[in-house]
Order: sequence, then structure tokens, then C-alpha cells
Amino acid sequence: MSSSPADTVAATSKSSEFTQPPFPDNVPTAPLLRLSLGKLMNREADEVSQFTRACEDLGFFYLDLRGPGDAILEQSGKLFDVGNELFDLPLQEKKKYNFEKFNSYLGYKHMGANIADKDGNLDRNEFYNVGKDDIFELCPKWPAPDVLESRRSLIKTFMASAYSIVSLVLELLNDHLSLPTGTLQSMHRLEGHGGDQVRFIKAPPQPQDDRSIALGEHTDFGSVTVLFNRLGGLQILPPGQDAEWCYVKPLQGHAIINLGDALVKFTNGLLRSNIHRVVSPPGEQVNCTRYSLVYFNRPEDHVILRRLANSDRIPRLPDGVVEEEVTSKDWIIRRALGSRISLHGKDALDFSLHRGTEAISQRAH
Repeated sequence: MSSSPADTVAATSKSSEFTQPPFPDNVPTAPLLRLSLGKLMNREADEVSQFTRACEDLGFFYLDLRGPGDAILEQSGKLFDVGNELFDLPLQEKKKYNFEKFNSYLGYKHMGANIADKDGNLDRNEFYNVGKDDIFELCPKWPAPDVLESRRSLIKTFMASAYSIVSLVLELLNDHLSLPTGTLQSMHRLEGHGGDQVRFIKAPPQPQDDRSIALGEHTDFGSVTVLFNRLGGLQILPPGQDAEWCYVKPLQGHAIINLGDALVKFTNGLLRSNIHRVVSPPGEQVNCTRYSLVYFNRPEDHVILRRLANSDRIPRLPDGVVEEEVTSKDWIIRRALGSRISLHGKDALDFSLHRGTEAISQRAH
């Protein structure tokens, strides 16, 4: 490990002041490596080696953004404030921007809209998805409340900053896999039509006698996730049969990076998209409202999610195995909307209809 995680829990932005109870010391925490954006940008050999280890072993790592990433830290702080304004809108106003009936995961999802687990419990968060293609004017503009419409420039700047982090991750992985130059990057172009999005999330405190999962266990749908949060609650399930859920502790000046299903499919399981979920924050944080800000990067809509050729590092498929022919767009829609009760009724309980790479995630390499 390049360095041990710091104990300080604070804002991800220097420009946004807030107070909160400390993250407790007596809960199990995930063994995420802590990597430096600056060192990865400079291609320092030891840091790149730790990066590839993290991508293969756990698929999650901390990324220290301080210094070269100060801009995105400041942007994320401003967008946390935007998220507060957004979720303060009346529920009926927010529901005007639920676009699921148009076969889209963009816009608003109210609390309890998704099946969270196999027991039929409902999710306990609300979120709003803003599409990259919308913000970069690659498609007709989606309707949005004024709190977002008036911040399009800020959202675009944040998306571009997050995309630059994604591009570095993809470039380093492309080199690690010995793929032809630009292979992964060419499937994730900023100007390409795809499912990249920013998600604003709010999870309020749960009743003391009825605490449940806020967001059910899953793997992420796309390629690379860039997450900013301030409170605990995110948990991962490390690979292995005897694994136990453990918290991911937020760290000052860091983003949490994790890989998604697409990179698992491209590499036939060499890279990992790890199972994770969101529960109530631990310790004294349990009574706080949990806000998060996420950039989800996905392959362009037309890309087929299957093993990439031209790399001897990527394991071959077993004899006789034929991969599913599914586009990135269809995969994302199936996974993002498959658990919506209003669309699928009881079928939303059948997780086999909208599972990702969870089975691969739990295998030890």
C-alpha cells in the first residue's frame, strides 16, 4: 500500500464549510489503497503498480486529488450545495422530471422507487441523474428544474474534470493490458454518444427501529466511477466466500474510484467490479443526512460489451462459451431500470433479469 488512509474526515472541497460527527474508529473498514493523482499523472512506477493491483484485486481505491485535482474538489463542493437546493424542492416538483416512462434513467428517482434486495425492501434514497450528452449538447436538451438549468456551466466543468480522471484511468489500464494505443479511450470519447452522467444523491436518516439498506448491493453498470461523499454508509463486500461487509471511510481531499461491469466484460474478469451497497452511516453519523455526488462513466452506446482481442494479458474464454451480444446502452438501461417497481411490478424482484457481474466479483483471482 502506498500509504495508510488518514484519519481525518472532512469536506471534499476547500470552498464548502460544514460540520459533522466523526467517522467512528470501531467499525470494519475496507482495505482500499490510497493513490496519488499527481504520481499517476507522472507515471511513477511504484504508484502505477499499486494502481493496477487495486484494479485487479478490489476494483476500488482512494485517489488523492490535492494539488493537481484542486479544481474538481472546488467544483464538487459547489455541486454539493446545488444538490441541497435540488432536493429541497417539493416532491411533486421533482417528480415532474422522472423520465423512466421514456425508457431513460435520466432525471429524478424518488425514495422507494426501486427494489433494494431479494426480500422486497425498497430503497431509501432519492437521486437525480444529469446526462453528459445533454450538458455537452450532443442530444436534445432534457427538461430540468431551474436549480440545475441555471448551473449547466458548472455541471459541464465538473463533468470535464471528472472525465479527465476517467481518461487517465483508462489510459493506464490500456497500457497495463498491452492493448493497441487508444483502444479503451476510443470507446469512451467525451464527444461520443453514451450514458455518462452526474448523479446527485440524498439519503436521509432512517428511523432507529427500522434501519435498512439505503441502496441495495450491486456492481456499477459502466466503466469508471468517480465518487465524492462526506459521510460513511458506503460498504463493499471484498471477494471471497467468507467476506464480510466493511465501510469505506471518506477521506479529505480524495475521491473514491471504482471500476464497473464494462471493464470486467472487456477483460474477461481480469479487472474487478466489486459488489457494494449503501447503509446508514456508522456511529454518531447515523442521524445525519447523507449526500453524495457521482460521475458515472460508461462506454459509448454502440459498444458491444465483450472480451477484447489483441491482448495476451486478458484471459481467454473457456471452449464453447459464447458471450452475450449486448450494447452498452442496452446493458445500462436493463440494469438501471430493471428494479423499478412502476415499470416491472413483481418482476423487479427477479434480480437475475438485471444482474451485473456480481458472480465474477466474488471470485478470488
